[in-house]
Amino acid sequence: MERAADLLRENQERIRFARLETNSDIAKVSVVGAGMINSPGVAANLFEALYDANININMISTSEIKISVLVDKKDAEKAVQVIHDKFFAMG
Repeated sequence: MERAADLLRENQERIRFARLETNSDIAKVSVVGAGMINSPGVAANLFEALYDANININMISTSEIKISVLVDKKDAEKAVQVIHDKFFAMG
């Protein structure tokens, strides 16, 4: 991360960004599956599980078959567990 941040700072004028923030205390948690295309509500269930567990989402990234969230590293294991519980308790 530091190497990438250094490269960005070195090229700040050329890239034209005002500010760069880094955070190494985050974790990426993803829900992946081709079946998500035909299953409405996957994102809502994912976000609800994290909200109910009081886990803050720092960033969201989506595609047709994947939803990824960045959470605080300290919440990563809990996030995986509550997401698992939410989807597998649904039957």
